[in-house]
Amino acid sequence: MKNILCTLVVAMSLWTSGANAWSNALPVGPAVGDQSLSPFYIWDSVLPQRPGVMLREEPIPRQPDITEASKIQRILYTSQDKRWNAGSVPVSGTLWFPQGETPKGGWPIIAWAHGTLGVADACAPSWTNPTPRDAHYINQWLKQGFVVVATDYQGLGGPGPHPYLNWEAEGRSVLDSVRAVLQAYPQQIANNLVITGQSQGSGASLGASLIAPDYAPELKLRATIATGLVATFPEGPIKPGHARPGHRDPARFTLLRLIGGSLPDGAPAADKWVTEQGAKMLVLARTACMKELGHYEHKEKIDGAKAFIGGDGPVNAALTPVTNMPLKMFPAPLFTATGLADHTLSPHHQYAAVAALCAAGNPVEWKTYPGITHNGTVNVAFEDELAFVRSVMEHAPQQNSCGSLQAPGEPQHPLKGIPFNT
Repeated sequence: MKNILCTLVVAMSLWTSGANAWSNALPVGPAVGDQSLSPFYIWDSVLPQRPGVMLREEPIPRQPDITEASKIQRILYTSQDKRWNAGSVPVSGTLWFPQGETPKGGWPIIAWAHGTLGVADACAPSWTNPTPRDAHYINQWLKQGFVVVATDYQGLGGPGPHPYLNWEAEGRSVLDSVRAVLQAYPQQIANNLVITGQSQGSGASLGASLIAPDYAPELKLRATIATGLVATFPEGPIKPGHARPGHRDPARFTLLRLIGGSLPDGAPAADKWVTEQGAKMLVLARTACMKELGHYEHKEKIDGAKAFIGGDGPVNAALTPVTNMPLKMFPAPLFTATGLADHTLSPHHQYAAVAALCAAGNPVEWKTYPGITHNGTVNVAFEDELAFVRSVMEHAPQQNSCGSLQAPGEPQHPLKGIPFNT
């Protein structure tokens, strides 16, 4: 606890001193997860107002799980805040180049949107390196000759709250990372874009694709991939959520939303919603990442009833439904994937999202994988994703699952012996 308090004090002084670099509309400080990482992440000069401007970059040492990279750069670039309307904000991320000679016209680009890691700055994957699961996935795209850019998302590494699960805010972070690297490497990287994301990142991937024609019309988006679907479509034909009644999400995810901008402006602060037990976990959520948060939650046997005043009903009713998306046509072909042993975002929840995408008139390729978990889907789906992307690049006819959707049953038991299938 003493170390946590020291971190909070350092972060408060650091972000207070740099607060003139962005609009005062953006909440900053330890209460929203701001921490002191390194000088690289702090931009204390006037920010360009144009989104997608590369502010700085620095080399990152070779990462053991990413063997196919010839060069790795930590990047800092501008994006436009959607949640607090605070104008231009600095956002961090990572850029990997594949091995080999640059092809004529440049490498095509994968924009990777990561899943839930936490909302504290120390959870930014440009700082910690990607998890082994994500590193394996990134490595596979590099091996196929794609540059990979991965945003940390607004507020992870950079100032202010991370607008957790806010698909339009996260989508801007994704698109502006692509703009920044295209600006910085016009000869090496082609404007030939595939967006892919898992879990939280599936919402960011779909969100980036949906806003791209208006927000970043200059980007040539070829395909969109979303696995472990988190998005909800209230106007869709199937009710989103879990098939089994009474299911409750773990308290840690609700805490991340409390910190991450899902409370409406003017609502009581996050600390007002939690019990004494929840308050201890809230402190941890502001300073630590999902592994530590989940371990503490299980160790102390904390659920929504114990974490929140009046249980999780009142707080969930107050939170803005940031995963809700409209029924619209998407500008690029869609590939989605679901593990049928997914106990994090149930197969029924994901089926409802795919049915909604189809109802809006989108052709969607939906793959399901028996015995594969939420974590396992990321890499198990890769070969199907690669075939999908190749067919898009070759202008071949796309598979469409919309005429043959079948509702999945209860989540299955995970298969053993498959990497990351936990």
